[in-house]
Amino acid sequence: MSKLRFRVVETAFKKKAATVETPAERPSEYFAKYVFNREKMFKYLPGAVYAKLTDAMDNGAPLERAIADEVAAGMKRWATELGVTHYTHWFQPLTEGTAEKHDAFVEHDGKGGMMEEFSGKLLVQQEPDASSFPNGGIRNTFEARGYSAWDPSSPVFVVDDTLCIPTVFIAYTGESLDYKTPLLKALSAVGKAAVDVCRYFNPEVKKVVAYLGWEQEYFLVDEGLYAARPDLLLTGRTLMGYESSKNQQLEDHYFGAIPTRVMEFMKELEIESLKLGIPLKTRHNEVAPNQFELAPVFEECNLANDHNLLVMALMRKISRKHGFRVLLHEKPFKGINGSGKHNNWSLGTDTGILLMAPGKTPEENLRFITFIVNVLMAVYRHNGLLKASISSATNAHRLGANEAPPAIISSFLGTQLSKVLEHLEKSEPEDLMLAGKQGMKLDIARIRTSPFAFTGNRFEFRAVGSEANCASAMLALNAAVAEQLKTFKTEVDAKIADGKDTFAAILEVLRKDIKECKAIHFDGNGYSEEWKAEAARRGLDCETSVPLIFDAYLKDSSVRMFESTGVMTRKELEARNEVKWEMYTKKIQIEARVLGDLTMNHIIPMATKYQSSLIDNVYKMRELFPADKAAHLSSKNMEIIEDIANRTIFIKEKVDEMVNARKIANKIESEREKAIAYHDRIVPMMEAIRYHIDKLELVVDDQIWTLPKYRELLFIR
Repeated sequence: MSKLRFRVVETAFKKKAATVETPAERPSEYFAKYVFNREKMFKYLPGAVYAKLTDAMDNGAPLERAIADEVAAGMKRWATELGVTHYTHWFQPLTEGTAEKHDAFVEHDGKGGMMEEFSGKLLVQQEPDASSFPNGGIRNTFEARGYSAWDPSSPVFVVDDTLCIPTVFIAYTGESLDYKTPLLKALSAVGKAAVDVCRYFNPEVKKVVAYLGWEQEYFLVDEGLYAARPDLLLTGRTLMGYESSKNQQLEDHYFGAIPTRVMEFMKELEIESLKLGIPLKTRHNEVAPNQFELAPVFEECNLANDHNLLVMALMRKISRKHGFRVLLHEKPFKGINGSGKHNNWSLGTDTGILLMAPGKTPEENLRFITFIVNVLMAVYRHNGLLKASISSATNAHRLGANEAPPAIISSFLGTQLSKVLEHLEKSEPEDLMLAGKQGMKLDIARIRTSPFAFTGNRFEFRAVGSEANCASAMLALNAAVAEQLKTFKTEVDAKIADGKDTFAAILEVLRKDIKECKAIHFDGNGYSEEWKAEAARRGLDCETSVPLIFDAYLKDSSVRMFESTGVMTRKELEARNEVKWEMYTKKIQIEARVLGDLTMNHIIPMATKYQSSLIDNVYKMRELFPADKAAHLSSKNMEIIEDIANRTIFIKEKVDEMVNARKIANKIESEREKAIAYHDRIVPMMEAIRYHIDKLELVVDDQIWTLPKYRELLFIR
């Protein structure tokens, strides 16, 4: 092992767990300490103001300017008691992360001094410029008028000395430039459409809410080792590295005892999350070495999405205090499991009913089946779009591998529910028995190969990537379900108008839809070659090129769906696709540059240095032994010398070829065509270069190899 690498590895392995001071109170006592929730609102706002604000939160009622001023005053009073000096509009640009610009609570007092001020105007709207964020051509850089506007449905919170106000981010012309705006519209659309269908079964239903429970997978690596790997530092993943002799094959890490240092990190993360109102509940070791998972209690979708972004920021911050770096890349290490972010999604009513859960009466079970079938129809009609919603340059490394959902969207239902739908399809209304004495009970098994699985009272969208913004998948899914529910209601109402009984009309439409969406239903092995062929025969989207997958956003059916539900316009969709293609290109471009740099400045010098030492050994053999014996003794060294020569020549030629290919691709004006060129030309070159680098790692003297290896990166001491 090289002296540099030895010092880095030794320092990393000597790290001790930082002590976390656990609060004396129970979690329930400090939960949401830094959140301006209803309890704080009730305390710091006048009664009438509190009533109007909660009406805006629950029902979308407009807030008058005078009310906003009083809310801002109450917020400031609460925040300053916590030592807060600044505020920021916290929004979600199209970069997958979050953004914020901090301003102090200060203004001139007109007498040569300063005073603390925070008005309703500053709370409700700001013009943060933000002209450098991706916008897909919706506005030019000189048109700096991008506006952030307060989202009252997600509570304000405090981080350090700053009051953070969740906001939407839109262009001055009104188009969305973020993830939150279309997500809120999609949630509103699915809520309204679901209420209309629910009223077939219960006229008292006034509101339907989409719920989300995400499961966040991640890796931890020692900070010193991370810093010694420029590829991890700059791209979030290892662009080279031969797999460790032992990785996950014994399955001994999965659900195993959590290492002490990791446990201390998890404890602090949980404490700080709970203070911010994030209800973290589950923590455990995942399958791969150094891989872990956390998950909260289910929340309303918009709030859950905000909390996931906030948790990822906390993970990055807190991990460094414990000598770690957190890796949220979907595939930071080749040869072991990647990381996903399973999105458990469901719908629930204000009457306390989960619409994806079976009931005890025929009517309750008909409602259950109605929503299950409509979700399946939405997934069937927009399977290509849903795949596009979770696709990225980073998630492409994970999807289709044997530890992750396939890159073909299908839905697993389980044997019993499948039989129920088959029975419903083939039976007449009067022959149906939708419940026994104990109601419908489903024995749901979980299946890892399904990208979209029914798991008892919800659907689990397993294909979402670990570093993605959940809103990308959730806005597509909720909008698609909203469109389908509207279509379903139109068809049922038409049959009722023709004189059919309501439930008979519902059953007739359901039977038609069950037959139509059969193609999306698959309970088998999603990794098999047979399934790929079968999926293509069924007409499902089987595209694997990420730039081409993005085309699904601009299909006529997708544009019609987004526009009919009021979620996004064609102009917004076109702009977002420009951003997606551009981001894909930039990520591959950065990786290619880093790979080229490491190849020329680390790999080839290390390999040739070792090669030179072998050549020197061969010459010394010839001086020391007779020619025939020297030839025999040095034959293995000669093989290694030749192997190194062949591989370094290939690598150097391929790097030069890759540089030239990038130059050609960079001249392409169309973002789509440029992304395709990077996918088709650059990515295969990177894989070929990596293959030979990984082979060199196996033969070059460990003392010369300067980059930490997988066996050092993947096992926390």
